[in-house]
Amino acid sequence: MLSLSELEQFIEDNRNEDVKKLALRSSSLLGENLNYVLTQISGWQRCRAKIPSWSKVKGLKFPIQLSMEQCSSEQTAQLKSQLIRGETLVDLTGGFGVDCAFLSQSFQQVFYVEKNSELADIVTHNYRVLGLTNISVNKADAVDYLKSMKPFATIYIDPARRDDYGRKMVSICDCLPNLSELTDLLFEKADDVWVKYSPMLDISLAIKELESVVELFVISVENECKELLFHLKKEGKEDPKITCFNLQRKGDSKFEFTYNEESLQPLLLADRVGDYLYEPNSSILKAGCFKRLCEVYKLRKLDVNSHLYTSEQLQSDFQGRIFHVEETSTLNKKSLKALLAGVTKANVTLRNFPMSVDEFRKRMKIKEGGDCYLFGTTIAGVNSIIKCTKIS
Repeated sequence: MLSLSELEQFIEDNRNEDVKKLALRSSSLLGENLNYVLTQISGWQRCRAKIPSWSKVKGLKFPIQLSMEQCSSEQTAQLKSQLIRGETLVDLTGGFGVDCAFLSQSFQQVFYVEKNSELADIVTHNYRVLGLTNISVNKADAVDYLKSMKPFATIYIDPARRDDYGRKMVSICDCLPNLSELTDLLFEKADDVWVKYSPMLDISLAIKELESVVELFVISVENECKELLFHLKKEGKEDPKITCFNLQRKGDSKFEFTYNEESLQPLLLADRVGDYLYEPNSSILKAGCFKRLCEVYKLRKLDVNSHLYTSEQLQSDFQGRIFHVEETSTLNKKSLKALLAGVTKANVTLRNFPMSVDEFRKRMKIKEGGDCYLFGTTIAGVNSIIKCTKIS
C-alpha cells in the first residue's frame, strides 16, 4: 500500500497518462486508492484544458467528472469577473468554485454556498492553496441559505441543469432551484442578481419567466456557445440589452442589440449571392439577431431561414466568419459538376438545405478538410451551393 506522499507523487508523475490504460496497469499497485488517483489525474487533465492557470498550481484537489464538466472555463469566469462587481457577493450554487474564485477578484467579501459536503471540502482546500482569503465557504442548500441569510449587494446563481437521472434541462421551471418561484425572495436579499443558464435555454421564454431581466449576455468561446448570463434587478426592463460575446485567442468580439431593434428592422433579402459571404458567430445566432445585422453591416440575407448574408463590398468588421465567393450553383447536375470539378476535399456547412452534411459528402464524394469551403443553403427560395475561400 502506498503512503499518502507516495500517492501524491504517483499522481504527479502520471498526470499526462491515458487514464483508462493507467487503470489497467496500476490497479494492483494502487488498490483501494485507485479511484481517488484516477479522479485526480483525469480532473487535472480537464483543469489543464478548462482552467489553465489552476493547472499550474501544485496541491489542488479535483472532484468527480460531472463537477469538472459542469464548472465554468477560465475564459468565461474571467469575463464574468469584469461584468459583475461590487462589495459583497454570495454564490448560492458554488460547485467546483471556479466562478466564485474569479468573481472574488471584483468583490471585497464573497460567500460560497454548496450543499455537497465533499465538494465544499475540496473547494475549501483549493481556495487555501490559491490564497483566496476573502471567500467564506458554507455547506448549505441554496434556498435554505437564501431564506436565512442577511442582505447582500449581489447574488450569483447557476441553477442545476440536470435531474437525478442525468437528463439535461432547458427550461427555467425544470432547473433547480426554480428561480421563477424565488423572485420576491431574491430581491429581498440583493439589489443585483446574476443567473447563469445553459445555452440550450429558450431566451425569449426565459426573459418572460424571469420578468426582471435588465441585461443578457450570450457567451461563446471560439465560436461555441457556452452559457447565458442574465442580469436581474427588481424593476427589470421591458426591452433588455443583449450582448453577444465571442471569446477567442485572436481577440474577443461583442455585438449589442435589443429585441425591439430587431423587430423594427425590415428584412433585407438578396436576390443573388454577392462577392462576399458572411456567417454570424454562434452567440449572435443563439440570441436570434438576424435582421439587425443587415442594417449594422450593410448586408442582405440569403433567405428568411438561411441565416447567411452577402454583400458586394467587404465588411471586414463583421462578427463571424467571412468568405470570398468564387462560384454559385443550383443542384442542377451539369452546373454542380462544373462547380465541384477538381474538389476532393472541402469544409462543408449546410443551412436551410434538404440533406445532411454526411449525405452531401457521400453523394458528392468529398472528404473533409482543405482550403475550399462549400455552403449548401437556400437563396431566394432555390437550393444552392456556394463555393468560397475563407478570409477570416
